[in-house]
Amino acid sequence: MHYPTPHLRVFFLLVALCSAILVPLTIPQRVLADRPNFVFILSDDVAQGDLGCYGQQLIATPHLDRMAAEGTRYTQAYCGTTVCAPSRSSFFTGLHSGHCPVRGNYEVPPEGQLPLPTDVVTIAEVAKSAGYATSTFGKWGMGFFETTGDPFRQGVDRFFGYNCQRHAHSYFPTYLYDDAQPFALPGNDGRTIGKTYAQTLIQDAMIRWVKDHADEPFMLFYAITLPHGRHEIDDLGEYADKPWTLKQKSYAAQVTRTDSDVGQLLQTLRDTGIAENTLVVFSGDNGSSFNSQSEIGKRFDQASNGLRGFKRGMYEGALRQAAIAWWPGAVPAGRVSDQPWAFWDLMPTFVELSGANVPQGYETDGHSLVSFFKGGDAPQRDYFYWELHEGNLPSQAARFGSWKAVRNGFDKPIEVYNLDRDPGESRNIAAKHPGIVSKAESIFAKAHRPDPNWPLNGRSEQRIKVSQQAWAIKRQRDKSGWIPENAITADSLPENSQSD
Repeated sequence: MHYPTPHLRVFFLLVALCSAILVPLTIPQRVLADRPNFVFILSDDVAQGDLGCYGQQLIATPHLDRMAAEGTRYTQAYCGTTVCAPSRSSFFTGLHSGHCPVRGNYEVPPEGQLPLPTDVVTIAEVAKSAGYATSTFGKWGMGFFETTGDPFRQGVDRFFGYNCQRHAHSYFPTYLYDDAQPFALPGNDGRTIGKTYAQTLIQDAMIRWVKDHADEPFMLFYAITLPHGRHEIDDLGEYADKPWTLKQKSYAAQVTRTDSDVGQLLQTLRDTGIAENTLVVFSGDNGSSFNSQSEIGKRFDQASNGLRGFKRGMYEGALRQAAIAWWPGAVPAGRVSDQPWAFWDLMPTFVELSGANVPQGYETDGHSLVSFFKGGDAPQRDYFYWELHEGNLPSQAARFGSWKAVRNGFDKPIEVYNLDRDPGESRNIAAKHPGIVSKAESIFAKAHRPDPNWPLNGRSEQRIKVSQQAWAIKRQRDKSGWIPENAITADSLPENSQSD
């Protein structure tokens, strides 16, 4: 038998030592491959009828159409509920609007909305518990800085954009926030078309963040403000010469701008080599935002899907979203699914994907969609439930199987529809189905968790009072072109002193 020479023994020892050192260094890469990034793009007020992949003929959306062709498009994806703050809060907390701590647009002075409470576990907190970097770009609307709803107290590492949804009504605001630091935008007055388009800054900051975090797992909530009113844009593009009203041109340009910005994000994921390790879900925060006979609704045939209702309603046209899932190699390409799911399902989906050990207090009304997104069937459940605290009286709705129940006010009768036979909810058949009415009543009672902020008998006096104060401050600030005293100039932001 031949034994290694002393020199060979040293060589083998060095090889063994190097292997011992190198093996641990490969483990994080393997773990990373098992923990995909998660991106949720929430376009404010975009509707199914706005996108080419859902049949839109007048507005160009080539990037979202490609996303649908490379991924899966859903015809029965449901929002949290049918206005801004509660819908995004349902996603962020994994709770339907009978349990979610935000169930309406509750405006508070001087800036911001009713904050998420300390004890609610958010998807960002789940992400951090699993070692993910977290961010929100665009519109927050779940609590001002230094409140319990401060994004940095709810698991967010990086924030850029508008904290307050009242502030986000202007696309040419006098200031935005970089994390919690306000910075001024000279040339903007917050009331008219100005010098700096906010979406450009938000998009650029988001792309930088994705590039900076391409080598680690991340969770990105991209809350795009477009195409919500006011309908302002810096370039009408291909619509400038259309024989339409300015509002119609602006709306179309906003949708196409949303499309191009999503396209840039997806291309960034490809360019950085992480597309195959990133689940991207695109959706809107409510269904059609306009009556089908309105200036926008009629021009762009937003009700082409045949559904009834629009924003702030409880019918299918208000609840169903434009929704696309994209994850090359995991989500089937070219699939169109009519199986239902809802925003509150995204929390348990992320828990499964990330392998997170969820924080104490974690609660969800959702079901994981991992198998469904990968080509299987949607999870079975007893019902979907929504409530909305807008107007004089809250409204409620539930879907169970093919049955849909709607109550437009706590003291109103329950309407019943069979969605298989009547997807447009044109025939209320409650009188013929007393048993279904009784089941709906039971669901409404079970799914609603009492909350002093959200009484079923109407808005509280406190909410009315602070909302009036909030809007008065908003109007005054708009009139004066107000900028926070501690605002800095955009040129002073850290990223502006560096090259990309």
